[in-house]
Amino acid sequence: MLIISNMYPSENSPTFGIFVKNQVEALVKEGIQVDVLAITNASTKKQDVIRKYLSWLFRGIFLLFRGYQYQTVHAHYVFPSGLIGLFFKLVWKSKLVVTAHGGDIDKMAKKNRLIQKVTTFILKRSDFVIAVGQRLYQEIQDHYKVESKKLLLLSMGVNRNIFRKVANKEKMKSKLKINKSNPIILFVGNITRNKGLIDLIKAFALVKKQIVQAELHIIGSAKNKPFVEELTSIIKEDSLVGITFHEPKPQHEIAEWMNAADIFVLPSYIEGFGLVALEAMACGAPVVASNVGGLSYLLNNGSGILIPPSNSSALSEGISQVLNKKEIRDMLIQNGLKRAEEHDQKNIINKLKEIYQTK
Repeated sequence: MLIISNMYPSENSPTFGIFVKNQVEALVKEGIQVDVLAITNASTKKQDVIRKYLSWLFRGIFLLFRGYQYQTVHAHYVFPSGLIGLFFKLVWKSKLVVTAHGGDIDKMAKKNRLIQKVTTFILKRSDFVIAVGQRLYQEIQDHYKVESKKLLLLSMGVNRNIFRKVANKEKMKSKLKINKSNPIILFVGNITRNKGLIDLIKAFALVKKQIVQAELHIIGSAKNKPFVEELTSIIKEDSLVGITFHEPKPQHEIAEWMNAADIFVLPSYIEGFGLVALEAMACGAPVVASNVGGLSYLLNNGSGILIPPSNSSALSEGISQVLNKKEIRDMLIQNGLKRAEEHDQKNIINKLKEIYQTK
């Protein structure tokens, strides 16, 4: 089969579309022969974007000449990945599976009428459409009128061999050279405005007034230099201490940080599913996140604390509640571990294999 994605990790961008690579590696372990057509350059500079997408398209055209080899083509992101996948379906009658991750429906399809029409066409012509979150599923069903028989709700799944709870949090803090007595607030993700990081900084300032020893650790790509400078200027203006920025880390190190964290925070304005929150839950970290997209369903029923997006006051209250109340913290940890078990990557891969084998 062929996997198509406009996001895939490389040595320079190890977290860029890592969830797609994880799924590819899991499929290969199941004995499925997989080729990958993907963009590995995470640069957002205009000249780089044009160059990488043209190169990607030309490689797709080259693969199309031997497309008869592919029984199934699985495109991650409806547009533009699904458009390339559609060529294989039209020319070679390959089965086309498309996974919508959120940004393709919530942002890309709403850029202009042409992209929305192309998105609709891809969804209609696909054999199966996978939505990674409940709200996304509803949007595709209601707005794009995709038949329910070919529309599935299926997350990317969490690899619980990597993301798992360790017995001793203090020992993990020592390994990472963190003060054992300091409450650790953790964020993992790209350092961009849409992740709600300005709200997080402001919320942390409020938390520090109650819990002086609290630390905030932010792990992620800082390639958006103007926004990073904006964040650092806010930190300096408020004379905030206890905030540390970290470069992107490999997954096993991220899992260590999640195990060391007393709370994981994801104050995004938009999230198709929120896989990183699920990974934190699998490591036994209680989660406070925005009530948006897939997070609304992932953290419901006591699996996490949901707060309104773009509300630093509510965010600080949610963080303080978890740090100060052991009974709430313990409940979130237990419910989070159960939710992670439900989304175990092994179960997801088994369902994917059923889809691929459906005639």
